[in-house]
Amino acid sequence: MSTTLSQTALLVELEPVVARNLDRHLSLAKEWFPHEYVPWSEGRTFDGPLNGEAWSPTDSTIPDVARTALIVNLLTEDNLPSYHHEIATLFGRDGAWGTWVHRWTAEEGRHGTAIRDYLTVTRAVDPVALERARMTHMAAGYVNVHDDEVLHSLAYVSFQELATRISHRNTGKATGDPACEALLARVAADENLHMVFYRNLLAAAFELAPSQAMRAVADVVADFQMPGNGIDGFARKSVAIALAGIYDLRQHRDEVLQPVLRQWDVFNVTGLNADGEAAREQLAAQLDELDRAASRFEEKRAARAARLALR
Repeated sequence: MSTTLSQTALLVELEPVVARNLDRHLSLAKEWFPHEYVPWSEGRTFDGPLNGEAWSPTDSTIPDVARTALIVNLLTEDNLPSYHHEIATLFGRDGAWGTWVHRWTAEEGRHGTAIRDYLTVTRAVDPVALERARMTHMAAGYVNVHDDEVLHSLAYVSFQELATRISHRNTGKATGDPACEALLARVAADENLHMVFYRNLLAAAFELAPSQAMRAVADVVADFQMPGNGIDGFARKSVAIALAGIYDLRQHRDEVLQPVLRQWDVFNVTGLNADGEAAREQLAAQLDELDRAASRFEEKRAARAARLALR
C-alpha cells in the first residue's frame, strides 16, 4: 500500500524529476520572437492624445466569436503575475523547481505580448474595452483552488496547459486570418511543451505516491475550471466559444482529459489504498458523466444550427 507523503516530501522527491524534465524542455523549446508574428504594416494611430482614428467594428473582418475567443485567451494570459505568485509560492524559488518557475513565467510572458500586439495592430478588437477588461480581470487576481497541494496543482496544470493549447489553435483557425493562425499555433507549441513537463512530473508521482496522485487527479477532473473563469461575462463567452466548436465539453473530455489519463494509465495503476481506489472509481464515473453531458450539448447545438438554417 502506498505511503502518504507530506507536501515537502513530495517537492523533495520530485526535484530530480523536475531537473531532468527541465533539461528535456530546454533541449526542445524553440526560441521565437513575438514581433515577428505581428503584421506591423497594417497598424495606424488610434484616437486619443495622438489624434488618430477611433476603433470601429468594421476595422477587422474577423468573426465575432473569434474576437470573443481572442479576448478570453488574452485576458487569461494577462493574469500571469498571479499565476507566477501561485506556483512560486507552492514550488519555491530555489533549485530545479525555482528554475522551472522562472523559465515557465518567461515563456508565458511572450504569449500576452504577442497576442495583444496582434490585436492592436490589426484592430481586431476594441482596445478601450480590452484594456478595461484587463484592469478588471487582473485586479481580481487568481487563486489556485488547490494552492497548497503539489499533486493537485500538477494535475490541474497538466490538463489546463493542453486545454489552452487546443483553445489557441482552434481560435487561430476560427479567425480566418493566416497571420493570427500562425501566431496562435506558435503559442500553442509552447503550451504543449508545458503540458508535457507537468504531465511527466505527475507520472513520476504515480510511482512515488499512487493513491495521492489518483486522488489529486479525481478531484481536479471533478472541479476543473479554466484559469480565465473569473473574466467578466466568462459563462456567456464560454457558451459562444463552445457553440462555435472552438472549445467545448467533447473536446475537454476526449482531447484533453482522455489523452493525459491514458499517458498516466490511470485505470491500470497498482498499489492503491482504499481512498486511491475510491478516487479511481469517481474518476471513471466523472468521465461517463462528461460523455453524457457532451452528447447532450452536441444534440442541442445541432438542433440550434438546424433552426438557424431554416430562418
